[in-house]
Amino acid sequence: MEQRRNLAIGVDLGATSLYVSVVDVSSGERLGEAKAKSRAELGADAVVGRVVKAIKQALLAAGVTKQDVLGVGVGVPGPVLASQGLVLSLTNMGPTWNQYPLAARLSERLGLRVIVDNDVNVGAVGEHRFGAGRGTRDMIAMFVGTGLGGGLILNGALHTGFRGSAGEVGHMVLQADGALCGCGERGHAEAYASRSGIERAINEAIDAGESSIIPQLMKEQGRKNLTSAVLDRAYQQGDAVTVHAIDEAQRYLGLLIASCVNVLDPEAVVVGGGVVERMGEGYLGRVREVAYQHFLNKNESESIRIVAAELGDASGSVGAAVLAAQRLSQM
Repeated sequence: MEQRRNLAIGVDLGATSLYVSVVDVSSGERLGEAKAKSRAELGADAVVGRVVKAIKQALLAAGVTKQDVLGVGVGVPGPVLASQGLVLSLTNMGPTWNQYPLAARLSERLGLRVIVDNDVNVGAVGEHRFGAGRGTRDMIAMFVGTGLGGGLILNGALHTGFRGSAGEVGHMVLQADGALCGCGERGHAEAYASRSGIERAINEAIDAGESSIIPQLMKEQGRKNLTSAVLDRAYQQGDAVTVHAIDEAQRYLGLLIASCVNVLDPEAVVVGGGVVERMGEGYLGRVREVAYQHFLNKNESESIRIVAAELGDASGSVGAAVLAAQRLSQM
């Protein structure tokens, strides 16, 4: 059968789950999908087996075979050497991923060409091609969840930088010697504007004796870690500790966006991730206010759109498929 060059497979591989889509990269239509637990505790080789199984399920759901697709793109939650399809490390998935040749392993199992990149980079590509960044030439994507990741689209293409690490907006320093970031350094944007940053601020307030309904909500839902759902519920109920922590997170996210805009002057900043998805458009109002205030160039500030991502959970798999089609067509 002749290969249908507009089809590619995208894989969004996370520490807890994986999401596979067979995508028509000319339209963004997802023809078939499959989801599964990653089971990171089993080690890298076992996870690859689970990815292969999910890809076969997605192909079956789409009613196509591997001969119909150009190849596979995979987004992973950590640094990669994209030119070699090599995962450098995945902190949340264990040491078996250190220097792991993911593209080669998947290619051996599937008989398809495979490209690998960071999960936030592929999410940025998805939002640029078929989401909230459609039609822009220059765009910044930020995804606010447990951490804070970013991706850059410059001149219509993913910009990865000299060493492949461009776009790490979550590790821009907003406060010298400030709060501890998940990476081990201090004062980074992630330590203030992510869900982890919000949780830190709430815990500090509770430890200082301030009253909050957060512990009770977490107990009711059987949660040990603060989730976006719990945050949203406490915020909607007017919990003072939560309201203050979220207001600070919004302020820091606005400062981060302003800093990025002052450097790159993009047409749009697309903001996604669990916090924004859960709390909705209202979350971005305060963020925009702060960002526009700190733009150096105040001329037509609001022409730079600060908007919520549109693709949700699918941004990673769609973006990975698009990136695979782009890169593999050049090889």
